[in-house]
Formats: sequence, structure tokens, C-alpha cells
Amino acid sequence: GPERWHENYPMAKGDKQSPIEINSKDVRHDGSLAAWHASYDPGAAKTILNNGRTCRVVFDDTFDRSVLRGGPLTSAYRLRQLHLHWGSSDDHGSEHVIDGVRYAAELHMVHWNPKHGNFAGALKQPDGVAVVGIFLKVGKTPKPEMKRILEEIDNIKTKGKEAPFQHFDPSILFPKSRDYWTYHGSFTTPPCEECITWILLREPIEVSSDQMAKLRSLSKNGENEPVNPLVDNWRPPQPVKGRIVRASFK
Repeated sequence: GPERWHENYPMAKGDKQSPIEINSKDVRHDGSLAAWHASYDPGAAKTILNNGRTCRVVFDDTFDRSVLRGGPLTSAYRLRQLHLHWGSSDDHGSEHVIDGVRYAAELHMVHWNPKHGNFAGALKQPDGVAVVGIFLKVGKTPKPEMKRILEEIDNIKTKGKEAPFQHFDPSILFPKSRDYWTYHGSFTTPPCEECITWILLREPIEVSSDQMAKLRSLSKNGENEPVNPLVDNWRPPQPVKGRIVRASFK
């Protein structure tokens, strides 16, 4: 488990690891933080897959087709993939914790900085990757936009399954508010490279309990192996180690 990752991936014990717990009292409002903007081409969506660790949607990132700009970023970052982290029940599952609150799930939109040549190159640079994090909370009025992803779950039940996933604009998943927290951190899966500018959205989006159950119906195992539910694929919060979390809002 996560406690032992550092044995094989020493970076997992680094000074800029993610996720973290964000406490409002320690957050610094930064009036200079700009608004962020995403311009995504729905035609860039390619496939959805179950890699045994998460459900991932992959996008064409061979050119500046779907990009994220603004906010704490100094250039345009290309959308590469989005994936989710969730729990074994509705009361936990998110990776970041906000004032003690754990959400049911957390969606990560992963973008990379093309000035570093390719994704592998970006992983080695402190400004290589930008991730937009969106919390999912269970509520009465589920966001219909999540339906498209969840409808495909039956086609990727087991590890290694992949299905076409075309014409999808991930910006429909954004909440109404563009308020965000930002800090410098890492990937939350090994090797936990510390190359990420996090843009965590304050406002969660709503999903239904049934939609969450659908995610939990995925299996960690391959087709002819015993069903081993894919749940609790979140990493616990890591030490902040003096990092400052900035907020775009008061």
C-alpha cells in the first residue's frame, strides 16, 4: 500500500507530495491569481479504459487541441487524460481533504506543458504538469454530465478493458464556480513525481449514490480472474512541509 511506496519509489517521501489536507485558516488569499480557462475540443476524446487502478479517459495530445490556460499557469497546458479516485462507500474517496471534509470521489484532469517536448519530459520538470481537481459529493441532484462516463463502465468492467470514447467535452464536468486553491505537489500514484501545479476547485459537483455504486462495480482484476472490486484507490494526505496553499477567493 501507499505506506510502502517509498521503498521502490523514494520520491514518495519527498517534500512536495500530494494529496494534502487544506485548512482554510492556513490558506493565503492571493489577489494576483488570475481566472483559469479551458478550451477543449470534444473531438480529442479517444478511449476509456480500466487499468486496474482507475477509470481513465484518454485524449489526443499531439498538438494544442484541448488546452488549459490562466490561473497560476504561465503558458498553455495540453489535456492528456482524466481519471477518478473513489472510496468503498459514499463518505470517503477523495484524495484532498478540505477542513476535515472527505468527498465521495475526486476527478483529476491531467495536462502537461508542451514546452518540455513530450509528456515524459514534462514529468521531470517542476512546471511540467497541471491538474484540475474536482470533488464529487453525493446529493439529490446528480450532475447529468457524469452519466456519459458512467454509461461506459459496463464495457470496461475488468482490468485491461478499453472502449472507444468519442466526442466528449470534459469542460461540462466543471462546477459553476471557478474559485480554486493552488499549490505545488505531486502525482498521487507511484512514482509520485513532484511536477504538478494543482488547481483544486472549491465547489464540488453532485453525483447520485447509484452513480458512485457504478464506479465501485469496476474490477481490479482481469476478465478470467475472481472479481476484486476497484475501490479505495485514493492516497492518504501527505505532510505539507511548509508549502503555502493559495486561494483565488477570499
